[in-house]
Amino acid sequence: MTTTYETFLDYANRADPYPLFPQLRRTPVARQPDGSYVVSTYREIVALLHDPRVSSDLRNLPEIANIRIAPDDAAPQLPPEFIRRDPPDHDRLRAMVMKHFGPPGAPGRVAGMESRMREIITELIDGLAGRSRIDVVDDFAYPLPVTVICEMLGVPRPDEPLFHKWSQIAVETNDPTTGTIVERNRRRFETLAKLGQYLDGLADAHQREPGDDLLSALVTDGEMARPDVLSTAALLLIAGHETTVNLIANGMLTLLRHPHVLERLRQDPGYAVNVVEELLRYEPPIHMPGPRRTALADIEIAGTTIPQGSVIVLVLASGNRDPARFADPDRFDPDRRDNQHLGFGGGIHYCFGAPLARLETRLALTELTRRLVEPRLVADPPPYRHTPNLRGPLHLLLDIDGIRSAHSASTQ
Repeated sequence: MTTTYETFLDYANRADPYPLFPQLRRTPVARQPDGSYVVSTYREIVALLHDPRVSSDLRNLPEIANIRIAPDDAAPQLPPEFIRRDPPDHDRLRAMVMKHFGPPGAPGRVAGMESRMREIITELIDGLAGRSRIDVVDDFAYPLPVTVICEMLGVPRPDEPLFHKWSQIAVETNDPTTGTIVERNRRRFETLAKLGQYLDGLADAHQREPGDDLLSALVTDGEMARPDVLSTAALLLIAGHETTVNLIANGMLTLLRHPHVLERLRQDPGYAVNVVEELLRYEPPIHMPGPRRTALADIEIAGTTIPQGSVIVLVLASGNRDPARFADPDRFDPDRRDNQHLGFGGGIHYCFGAPLARLETRLALTELTRRLVEPRLVADPPPYRHTPNLRGPLHLLLDIDGIRSAHSASTQ
């Protein structure tokens, strides 16, 4: 018999998984046929996000710890990224990166990119002039965050086709429908090794001639071992754009389905703060965090015992629609109060790049709504990406009646 979680994973439900969540939440902690435990209610998800007995390091699973990529591969296997480690390693590595990425060490790193983000956004939208049909994903939502993270990290933008291939494979290995946990992690290790080899060459170049980018900062301060620098750079390069692509595309789709909100945002750019926070709850880019959690001890929760060694799956998107936490949760309401959503996870693994994703999406949706003339969905629902973890449109085709100039849009 197919479980509700297995039905949720089925691509046939990717366009609208939300009707399945009430049924999923009837059993807040549900054991699956493969022995994993799926957690779907807000209270229990938050509790486990903050529980030190829950590990993000899959090396606690013997079948993962024993994976070794072929010794004749030219690219050495990288250590796990810091989001796939537990304290104290996680805390040590995250602090080293944060020193160069955000406050207090580098408070201006993200905010200082705003003017450049605006330039990129203007260039991308200007490039749509003369067209009557656009793809929000290919024409805008993908190139924007890719360009931003490349410039921030110090990766040449022309190399995008190269790392795009590795990024897609790495993302797909988080999809539980694409193989066993061992098969998927073997592919991930092999892919990240190749990406790491590419980044190692860049790190050498940045060490010889440092710039003001993040990779230069990591390799020149000498605190972090080179393998950890490469794992961290790979994480930032992939996560630094994949989440934001979905957030922008989901956001534009949601605004077109709620034209009164779109119009209010067009008239009031400041409303973008509310809009983005509600999008993170209502149509989050991440439905389940990529690193699977593991129970380090027996955990009693919601009347169920999760045995030591069990894999734990947190369905954040279901928690975001839990009526026990949010009033009228299936309504898109940017004026919602007390919106403590799970769009960026929680606990010690709260999304490292959240400030960057928020800023990019606020600026992106504000300019799209102000400059696109009469945008209309070509297909609703649009086609979706395959993975259930990082959920967003594969393409988002719009018919438009033109592009307002940046100047005229700003003076309306």
